[in-house]
Amino acid sequence: MAGGVGTRFWPFSRTNNPKQFHDVLGTGRTLLQQTAERFDGICPPENIYIVTSTEYKDLVQEQLPYLTDEQVLCEPVRRNTAPCIAYACYKISVRDPEANIVVAPADHIILKEDEFRRTIQTALAATENQDILVTLGIQPSRPDTGYGYIQYIPDSGETIKKVKTFTEKPHLQLAKQFLETGEFVWNAGIFVWNAKAILNAFKQYMPETAEVFEEGTSCFYNEQEASFIDRAYSLCKSMSIDNGVMERANNVYVVLSNFGWSDLGTWKSLYEVSEKDAEENVIDGRVMLYSTQNCIIKTPKERLVVINGLDGYIVAEYDNVLLICPKDEEQRVKEFVADAREKGEEFV
Repeated sequence: MAGGVGTRFWPFSRTNNPKQFHDVLGTGRTLLQQTAERFDGICPPENIYIVTSTEYKDLVQEQLPYLTDEQVLCEPVRRNTAPCIAYACYKISVRDPEANIVVAPADHIILKEDEFRRTIQTALAATENQDILVTLGIQPSRPDTGYGYIQYIPDSGETIKKVKTFTEKPHLQLAKQFLETGEFVWNAGIFVWNAKAILNAFKQYMPETAEVFEEGTSCFYNEQEASFIDRAYSLCKSMSIDNGVMERANNVYVVLSNFGWSDLGTWKSLYEVSEKDAEENVIDGRVMLYSTQNCIIKTPKERLVVINGLDGYIVAEYDNVLLICPKDEEQRVKEFVADAREKGEEFV
């Protein structure tokens, strides 16, 4: 899934060039490229499908030039993750009704890639011949209010546990209680299932969406696909797969996972997974620091930046926008973007 705008990572993530197309970690590869490469050995390149916005088709093919037009699924409008996943899964099932499918966001960081592959293989072995929906759950390291939480039944399996409840972004006190029970994991938003299982789930829990995409099965992989998708998306409600299917289904399981995951949703999450200096600063740029600690600083290499006396700040500059904001107030970045858009600023 590579269609999001990633507003909270502004000013790097822009409407015309979102974060998944950036080399955020300075590795020489964008987040999208890293995500695709992560599936080496799990599936061949011809089985990778990217769902993205029509406006990002060229960016996707520029960064993953081995993809054919058939493998880049273009959404005419954003309708959250349920229609996006329905489009891909219905299309894949036309080619292979027995397909085993992994759904992964294109903008996540995974530091332990071998462990990730092992976890995915575990999930794929479970879903190959069973009518179950599997999600990956990350062992929480702190009571974070920015993630969804999955409660599982502790004695329901060794590695794959039966899911009891989903809770979307709880308040701090509730998040602390979740950690104390030891029965909750973060929802990584990575899903594994076979084609039949997810199509059955759409029919049961999102019948209107199922009906829309079932009507288009004859249009996939030919010249009618684009016009069908334009019509289909005009009929689809905006709905997340969590709200539409996962929270309602009774055949949901979670694989307990620990592979160095971050959804890279915010500057703070990038700070947490990045290497820090002796003063706990994350630095990417030509920077001189004085009495400064616990900051994340990402600025252009051609500009010398001198900072004195900051503690716990984001300092980020990209393409004529400079952001200076306390790290603990990073959730306001979406508000800053909305205000800039309202004022007619072009840099959003």
